[in-house]
Amino acid sequence: MPGIRCAWCGTDPLYIAYHDTEWGVPEWDGRALWEKLILDGFQAGLSWITILRKRDAFRAAFRGFDPAVIAGWGEADVQRLLADPGIIRHRGKIEATIGNAQAWLRIEDAGGFSDFLWKHLDGRPLQNRFATMAEVPAQTPVAVAMAKDLKSQGFKFCGPVITYAFMQATGLVNDHITTCIAHDRVAAMGA
Repeated sequence: MPGIRCAWCGTDPLYIAYHDTEWGVPEWDGRALWEKLILDGFQAGLSWITILRKRDAFRAAFRGFDPAVIAGWGEADVQRLLADPGIIRHRGKIEATIGNAQAWLRIEDAGGFSDFLWKHLDGRPLQNRFATMAEVPAQTPVAVAMAKDLKSQGFKFCGPVITYAFMQATGLVNDHITTCIAHDRVAAMGA
């Protein structure tokens, strides 16, 4: 798509495709939200393009990000994942993913993971109107509250900066700058 895009996606074709088709698009499916939150946790300390390039390997290694499967994993699975060069091999993040799967199951059974997240925005995406990337915050009070709620349920690697990046990626907030070719299209999806 010709035109102005958010500057963070640069010129990498994979990043551009992600920006144009996924980032900021409202997501209401609880499993898809969980996968993206887990990937954002793995991204901590790294660039998102690193995770994007490894996303297919992550999906294979984590069996399609099925929380019901991952919740039952133990040390043998941790060792298998630590030996997998296709993913980020970080014991703490791998173990957190297993615990996060268990927490996801509890939340899903109690009323749904999607509703648990979207309640922070009354079920509708926040439509920001930032003119420049410099205006976009790294975290917000809503992200702080969501991170606190997630942690209270047993989630790890979901601090407010990770949570806000997750909110941006999954369209809980629309942080495409107003001159971006995706801003109005994404805004219309949340209307």
